[in-house]
Amino acid sequence: MTAHPTPACMRPLKAISFLRASGPGVLLCLLVSGLAICLEAAETYLLGKAWLESLNLALLLGVLIRAIKTPGPIWTGGIRLCARPLLNVAIVCLGASFSLHAVFCAGPTLLLGVMGIVLFSVVFTLLIGRAMRLTTHQLLLVACGNAICGNSAIMAAAPVIGAKEEDIGTTIAFTAAGGLVVVLGLPLLAPALLGSPNAQGVLAGLTVYAVPQVVAAAAPFGQTALHVGTLVKLMRVLMLGPVCLALAVFCAKPSQTRQATTHGASIPRLVPWYITGFAAMMTARSCNLVPDAALTPLSTTATCLTTMAMAALGLSVELRSVLHAGRPLALSVFFSLLGLVGASLILVRLLFGA
Repeated sequence: MTAHPTPACMRPLKAISFLRASGPGVLLCLLVSGLAICLEAAETYLLGKAWLESLNLALLLGVLIRAIKTPGPIWTGGIRLCARPLLNVAIVCLGASFSLHAVFCAGPTLLLGVMGIVLFSVVFTLLIGRAMRLTTHQLLLVACGNAICGNSAIMAAAPVIGAKEEDIGTTIAFTAAGGLVVVLGLPLLAPALLGSPNAQGVLAGLTVYAVPQVVAAAAPFGQTALHVGTLVKLMRVLMLGPVCLALAVFCAKPSQTRQATTHGASIPRLVPWYITGFAAMMTARSCNLVPDAALTPLSTTATCLTTMAMAALGLSVELRSVLHAGRPLALSVFFSLLGLVGASLILVRLLFGA
C-alpha cells in the first residue's frame, strides 16, 4: 500500500496534537533545568566555584521530584522527547565546540597517549565490572563515562546499546559522585607527585570528566596547567565518536548486522545519526565552515538541551533502583577511577619525566 502525504490542512492539527502531548513534559524539564542552573549559580556565589554542575543538579532534582510524586501520563510524552531526541540534537551541536587543529598542534605523542589511556580505561573497567557482576549495560556505561567524559559519554552511548533509563540514571549518579571526589582530591594529590604545571594540567585533563570540572581542578596549578588540561580533555571528548561507533558495531543484534550487510552499508546503517552529525559538525568547524558568531549559540543550545535531558532522565528513574544498584556499581566506579588515575600518572611521568 502506497503511503500518501499528509494533507496541508491536517498539519496544524498534528502540530497541536504534538504540543498537547509533549508540551507539559517539556515545560517541566525546562523548569527543573532552570532551577538547576540557579542552584549552580548559588554555589558559585557562596562557595567560589560550583562543585556540582547544573547537569548533575538537574538529574538529582528530577530523581527527587519522582520520589515525591511520579509524573502522570500528561508529562511522559515531553519527558521522553527531552530524554532522547533533544539530547541527540545537543550531541550534534556539541561537535561545533571542537576543532581538530588544536589537537594536531599538540603533537602525536600526547594524542596517542590520550587514546591509550581511554582504551586502557575502557578495558580495565570492563574487567572490573565483570568481576563485580554488573549487567552488560551498566558496565559499558561506566566504562564510557569514566574513560571519556562522564555524563555526556553515558548519555551518548546509552541509545547505542539500548540501555534502560534505570541503568543510565544509576550509572550517572555513581560516576558523578566519583568524579566529584577526583575534582576535590586532585589539587591535593598532583602537587605532591608532579612538579611542572604542564604535567599537572595533563593529569587533570586525563582524569576529570567535564570541562568545567577540569577548570576547577587545574586552576590551582596556574594558567599553563589550565590550558593544557582543557586541551587534553578535548582529546578525550574526541574519542566519543570512535567509541560509540565501536559499540554500535559490536552491540548490534545479529539480524541488524545481516540486514545492513545485505544492503552493502553496514557501518552507516549501524551508527546512530547523531554520532554522524557530531563528526560532521566537528569536521565543519575544523574546516572553518562554522561562523564564529554561531559557536556561542550552538554551545549554549547543547548545554541547555543536555541539562533538560538530564532532568528528563531524573524524572524517569526510580530512587529504589539507584539504591538497589548499590555496592557492586559503587565499587566498579571506584576501582575504575583508581585505575584511570594510576595509568594517567604513569603516562604523565613518561611524557614529562616528572
